[in-house]
Amino acid sequence: MDLRICGSADLRICGSAEVGEGDEQGPTVAGRAVRAGHAEGGGLVVYAGGDAPEQAQMYTAGFAETYPDLDIEVTVDLSKFHNARIDAQHIRGDNRVDVVHVQTVNDFPYWKEQGLLQPFRPEGLDQVDPDFVDPDGAYYALFVFAFSNVVDTNVIPEERAPREAADYLRPDLKDRIVLTYPHDDDAVLFQFERIIAGHGYGWLEKLLAQNPMWVRGTATPLAVIGSGERAATFTSFYCLNPPEGDPMRFILPKEDFFQAWYQTGAILKDAPHPAAARLYMNYRLSLQAQRASAQWPARRDVRIPGWKPIDQYPNTDPRGFRDFMLDRARVERLRGIMEDFIGPVQGDNPTGVDRGWH
Repeated sequence: MDLRICGSADLRICGSAEVGEGDEQGPTVAGRAVRAGHAEGGGLVVYAGGDAPEQAQMYTAGFAETYPDLDIEVTVDLSKFHNARIDAQHIRGDNRVDVVHVQTVNDFPYWKEQGLLQPFRPEGLDQVDPDFVDPDGAYYALFVFAFSNVVDTNVIPEERAPREAADYLRPDLKDRIVLTYPHDDDAVLFQFERIIAGHGYGWLEKLLAQNPMWVRGTATPLAVIGSGERAATFTSFYCLNPPEGDPMRFILPKEDFFQAWYQTGAILKDAPHPAAARLYMNYRLSLQAQRASAQWPARRDVRIPGWKPIDQYPNTDPRGFRDFMLDRARVERLRGIMEDFIGPVQGDNPTGVDRGWH
C-alpha cells in the first residue's frame, strides 16, 4: 500500500490537522542525540512499505528539513518484499537497514521474538492507542492508512460517486472501474474478505462482469483515473483534505466496510545508525509530522478537520486486519480463491525495485 503524492510534489499540504492549544509544535529531541546522529556518519536507511517510488518524499521531506545535516535514504517497495530482505540480511549477518515501517504487521511480533528489534519509546508514544504499541517499545503504530473510494470529480460528480459495494455494479460504471489485485496486497485482500462477508460471492461475480481493470499497487488506480482511462476505484487512498483545485476525492462508504490499519514501525537491533534512527522515530511521532499526515495520524491528540478519528468509524477494523495478518493460513487460502476468480497477477512491480536488490 501506501501513498502517491496527493495533488502536489509536497504531500505535507494534505495534512492540516489540529492540535490542542499549548501542545508541542515539533520534535523536541535533546541536542546530544542530534550530535550523536551526526557522529555516526553515513546516511540513515529506511525501508518503507509502499507501491510508488515518489512516496519516499513523504518520509524524507519533513525530516530532512528538521535535520538538514543528516542524510536519509528511503527505499519504498512492497511490504511483502521488504520483510523478506530484512529476514535474509539477518541470516547473512549483513543488516544495512536502520528503520522499517511496513503494512505486514504480522512481521513485528516475529522480529521481536527473533531478537531483530531495538526497543525505543519515542516522544509522543503515550498518545498512541496502547493496543498498537508493543509493551516493551519494540514496535508501534506511526500513522494510519486507509483504502476506499476515489474518483475524479471532473468525471464523476461527488454526489454521483460510488460509495457502497453495490454502487460498483451500476450499469454506468461498466468498463470504468480500476482495482488492485486483492491477491497481490494483503490489505486489499482483507477489504475484499469483509465486503464479500456482507454481500456474498455473488457480488464479486457481478463485479467481474463490470470488466474492471486489474492493476498492481494501490497507487496505480490513481494514475489510471488521472489519465481518464478509468473513472473510479475502491482499492486506493488519497488525501483526506486535498489542496484547493484538486478534483480527486477520497470518499468513505456510509454502510459498507473500508480498509484502514496502523502502519507499524521499528528500529532494527543491528541498525548501523541507531542515534539517527531514534531521531527519525521521534520525528515520525512528533506533532509536526503527525499534523502533516496525508490521512489519519497515529496520535490521538491530533485531529483532521472534517473527519472523525479512525477508531470512531464503525465500518473499519484495524484490529481485525491485524488478526487477519497473523493468520497466514487464512490469508493464503483467500489469496488462492481470489486468483481463481480473477486470474493470476500480471504486471511488473509498481515500485520498479528489482527483487534481487539489497
